Amino acid sequence: MIMGSNVALADLSDDIGSVIVSLGWVSPTGEGDADVSVLLLDANGKVRSDGDFYFYNHPVAADGSVQLLGKTPTADGSEDRISFDLTAVPAGIDRIVVAASRYGEARFGELEDVRITLADAAGESLLRFAVDDAGSVTAVIFGELYRRGEGWKFRAVGQGYETGLAGLATDFGVDIEDDAATEAEADLDGAEADEQVDARTPAPSEEPAGQAPLEAIPAPRRPEGEAPEPRKPATRPRTAKKKVTLPKTVKKTLAENDSWRQARLFPVSVLKSDRDREMRATSVLLSVMAQVPEFSRRLTAGFGAPAGRMETFTEVSLPHGDSPRRPDGVIRVERAGKLWTALVETKTNGNVLKADQVQAYMDIAARRGYEAVITLTNDVALEGSPLVDVKIDKRRKHKVALWHLSWAEVAHQAQMLIRHEGVGNAAHAWLLQELLHYLQHENSGCHGFQNMGPAWVPVRNGIDDETLCQGDARALEVVENWERLIRQVCLRLGGELGQKVLPVQRAKRGTDPKERRNRLADQLCLDGRLQAELRIDGTPGVLTVSADLRTGKLRTGIEIPAPEQGYPLSWVKRLVRHLAGAPADLHVETLVDSDTGGPRGTLERLRPEPADLLPKDSARITGFRLSLLKSMGSGRGNAETGFIRSVDDAVHRFYTTVVVHLDTPATRRTPSKERTAAE
Repeated sequence: MIMGSNVALADLSDDIGSVIVSLGWVSPTGEGDADVSVLLLDANGKVRSDGDFYFYNHPVAADGSVQLLGKTPTADGSEDRISFDLTAVPAGIDRIVVAASRYGEARFGELEDVRITLADAAGESLLRFAVDDAGSVTAVIFGELYRRGEGWKFRAVGQGYETGLAGLATDFGVDIEDDAATEAEADLDGAEADEQVDARTPAPSEEPAGQAPLEAIPAPRRPEGEAPEPRKPATRPRTAKKKVTLPKTVKKTLAENDSWRQARLFPVSVLKSDRDREMRATSVLLSVMAQVPEFSRRLTAGFGAPAGRMETFTEVSLPHGDSPRRPDGVIRVERAGKLWTALVETKTNGNVLKADQVQAYMDIAARRGYEAVITLTNDVALEGSPLVDVKIDKRRKHKVALWHLSWAEVAHQAQMLIRHEGVGNAAHAWLLQELLHYLQHENSGCHGFQNMGPAWVPVRNGIDDETLCQGDARALEVVENWERLIRQVCLRLGGELGQKVLPVQRAKRGTDPKERRNRLADQLCLDGRLQAELRIDGTPGVLTVSADLRTGKLRTGIEIPAPEQGYPLSWVKRLVRHLAGAPADLHVETLVDSDTGGPRGTLERLRPEPADLLPKDSARITGFRLSLLKSMGSGRGNAETGFIRSVDDAVHRFYTTVVVHLDTPATRRTPSKERTAAE
């Protein structure tokens, strides 16, 4: 689509009761990001109350009409996804605005491939709009959904704001908290801190318009001599009821000794076979989903499921040819008299999906008018590399979506709710805690990605004896499994921290993920290294992970920029002082603006003499590189001596012993649970 154009959703798909809107961008540095937001507007173009404003601290509508799903890794970065149940949008809402904003001095012009896409409930992509020439704006309205008669239309807006999210939200009637409003307004040239921002958005138009450069809308000045309007007391945007999370400290146990085991809702000691594990895991998960709506919506909203009354079933018999088929589970949601149904196929303990089995469920779902088939295994699906190939009969009018979940993602969502974001009541928190305990038990078989595959040992041997050639399919298999491992590491670390942790993919716009992986596989054959980057919210740089298969060493590191003010000697003293609790074998290197390289040394040697980090030739210091080395596991599995465990441990150790001691970036304030106003 082009800026200003619009289209009726009913003309694009028959399945638009719920849609998924994705906002994406590519950062050349790997560190740029933005926050998405949604505003529900009435016929006057204003929110009915602050509760119609959805952002990172208010992500879900009570009626299920809006849910911010967070970031999803893609081939060239990540996308922020939003689920809209259009059948649940209140009748008083005329328009839904979808926007994003950057923080501090960051601008959208620093990002590439800024775009919005929309998909129907079956996951079929319907439209795409690229926001070109974003320039110096700090907030952008990407598009809007609006009513026309009995249906919905989408308009490609592409409107920029130089006053950030605070100005955009205020323009639509949201009361911004005093401190956030003051901070946003302080950047306006000539505007006073108590001034209301009055940015204008383009008037709705039914006629398509040509693409034009994105221009920022400045805040207006008040005429000289005019008294400021009285400012009404600022209130926080209304959020959900008080949430329940697990206590930070564990209560003292009443057990007589360590041999006493706490009674559990979902016991695992009786599991003897893979079939037992699959049946128990499916039943445990689906039963908790049916009882904890916050959790079930986190898992199913991205699959196009509406918000409504959910029931779950196991071992359902469905006719298929000469003999019936029994999927592991069925999820059914009722909304306004309509049913949404998904068949569920689970695997545990590293077992792989069977293509003929999944194909049969896809055929059954199509014949019976079901909406989706969900597969759930320890594996992690990659874009462009499906776990199982199925054939879809395009002659059928009814489309069935095939979705995949990893057990690691299920555990991540449970962790985020009960440890960080909270759920509706104590009973829900307890159920999620029992589910998480079950999934993490060694006998459950739900441990996430845990095998680097049969190619792991041959590739390592080929690198050691220099017989591995470019184009070898085994190298590509190792690269794909490395990417799966890194995504799982991000899920686990993000669940522990309550922060966004995402892999950074440095690729040119539009790069085919298969081509990118083939290039990385050839590079692995040449230098024998696997490399990855992780972006963690609230950290001053990108965390890097490198596995050198020739030396058997893992290197974790981070580069932090030099301060903008002060003296170099003060910088190095402050850095060493902040790293007082870091490991003594931490390598510290000074980055300089020259080809010679800066001084380096271990933290143990630098503690008494921080000045050793200063370059002798007075070269300009641009930053510092911190890194740790450890031996990597040799086995392909997840055992104590396995490669997967060693990577997970290395990332966790580096973050908890090094990164936590570093200053957070000054350009972004980490959102707290108490803060409910947007920056």
